[in-house]
Amino acid sequence: MAGSYPKFTLGSTITPHQQAFFTQHGFIHFSGFIKPETVTDIIKASEQVQQQWIDQKTEKVNGVPIKYGKDLDGSPIVQRFAFINKHHSLLHEFSQDPRFQTLLTLIGDGARLGTDEKDGMVFNHYVNGPESSFTKMGWHTDGLRDIFHGSRLNPMLNVGIHLSTLKPENGGLRILPGTHNQNLYQMLFRKKYFLDHDTDENEVAITPTAGDLTIHDGRLWHRVAQSNVIGEESRRRVIYIPIIAGKYEPKHADSPTAFYQRFAGIVK
Repeated sequence: MAGSYPKFTLGSTITPHQQAFFTQHGFIHFSGFIKPETVTDIIKASEQVQQQWIDQKTEKVNGVPIKYGKDLDGSPIVQRFAFINKHHSLLHEFSQDPRFQTLLTLIGDGARLGTDEKDGMVFNHYVNGPESSFTKMGWHTDGLRDIFHGSRLNPMLNVGIHLSTLKPENGGLRILPGTHNQNLYQMLFRKKYFLDHDTDENEVAITPTAGDLTIHDGRLWHRVAQSNVIGEESRRRVIYIPIIAGKYEPKHADSPTAFYQRFAGIVK
């Protein structure tokens, strides 16, 4: 598994082979989920939302802090959007794609796409330039959030829609396959949350083509590696939407900021 892995095609159902791969490894990669023109349209929509938020000096959406940064020319950009599906009709429409419902079977009964919960549809924009502040993220599991909230660990998957074509040197998502089956002690203490950026000999680099879709279990250890290239080649955009089971907990304009989100750099 280390170094390479198979890629699949998403059909009208999750096949037994795909389910078995996901159950064993905690992630799966589907090629060609959206077309190049759809990728372009989504990026344009994000730029429109970005301009609105910069003009309006938006700091939080539904209690979730918005992460700003600098582009290569020094101009302000949004580097992490939360609930972007609530701020552009095209992105709302995209979140209604019926193929997302097919993915719910990876968890089973009671699963739903979390477009109103947690951070909604998240849009990340990484670029490695002279003034970059959002270029990498240390090892973590997404399941820690439930523990911060004082709730039991509910099933959660992260669906990634990749809007950039990456090679390993471009950085990006790194995962430790199979760690979704670890016990609670390993989930809490296997690595130093967000502080440990070291390469793990068992890690796998997710190397998508623009338009691909990946899913990883929220209990899986993963990190975001910094790009080894700088400038325009390092630009990387990706959308994340959670698949959730358990109690329905929608966010709204008056939702409080979660404890863990008060620390700069900790939010994925």
